[in-house]
Amino acid sequence: MPSNQTPLGALPSRFKRERLLIVGCGDVGVRVAHVQRHVRVLALTSSAQRVAELRGLGVTPLRGNLDKPSTLQRLAGLATRVLHLAPPPLHGNTDPRTLALTRALMQRTPPRTLVYGSTSGVYGDCEGAWVSEQRLVNPATPRAQRRVDAEQRVRHHARLRSHAVRVSILRIPGIYASDREGGTPRERLLRGTPVLQAADDVFTNHIHANDLARACQLALWRGKTQRAVNVNDDSQMRMGDYFDMAAALYGLPMPPRISRAQAQTDMSAMQLSFMSESRRLVNTRMKRELRLQLRYPHVQDGLAPSLNQT
Repeated sequence: MPSNQTPLGALPSRFKRERLLIVGCGDVGVRVAHVQRHVRVLALTSSAQRVAELRGLGVTPLRGNLDKPSTLQRLAGLATRVLHLAPPPLHGNTDPRTLALTRALMQRTPPRTLVYGSTSGVYGDCEGAWVSEQRLVNPATPRAQRRVDAEQRVRHHARLRSHAVRVSILRIPGIYASDREGGTPRERLLRGTPVLQAADDVFTNHIHANDLARACQLALWRGKTQRAVNVNDDSQMRMGDYFDMAAALYGLPMPPRISRAQAQTDMSAMQLSFMSESRRLVNTRMKRELRLQLRYPHVQDGLAPSLNQT
């Protein structure tokens, strides 16, 4: 076995090729894998059932579990670029998975770039204001606090003098796509789940899964170090208007509107959490630095194809 500490140029030809490791290779990770050219793609998975699926996609599966750090040792020095899309645990205020991953990656020659898929929820409630990446994070939920912790972990390891890793943080809002499981509002509309009345409504942000995959790909090569980037389309919609628009596209009844006071008693804590924060994300940095040209600049552009589905 060649040493992982050897400079890339001195390795055998099969090791000179760029090697992309995708951690959290779900729907978006698979879309990223599909667009790779002249790059060897590896994916970490804890599921034996996914091994054959990943191989069928031309991806080399690596068995490992982010909740078991001892299984991650083989990742050291393995990849030249890393895309980290794995979510934090469901509980707590920190992300031990990202801590375990970054520690493993930095044991030997670190990757050149590490892109972390975070959430726009790290900004908290901005009362409908325009939000650029320069705004201080203000996470209001444990879910968002875990993401802030993960952001800090990857940034910390990138700052270590011996590592020199170019880290990009992608702050991602609601992901949608007609070919993504749960990727459209159709099921919610069929259930008749209410939305807030206009006076109480909040702004919401979106990104099509294919545009997000392209943003991930571009960040791996064009992202500036220690840089956060909002990854969202050009839509400026309140949540109720979004569901009304989708209902019109699908030919379904528009959802009932209720007051925030009524929502406090009729809706789950999870549903309420998405209705308690309002912001409009600025995507200028995404367009200028990543040079991403949106294929679905408005959420209606991406939802329309689902009309052809049963």
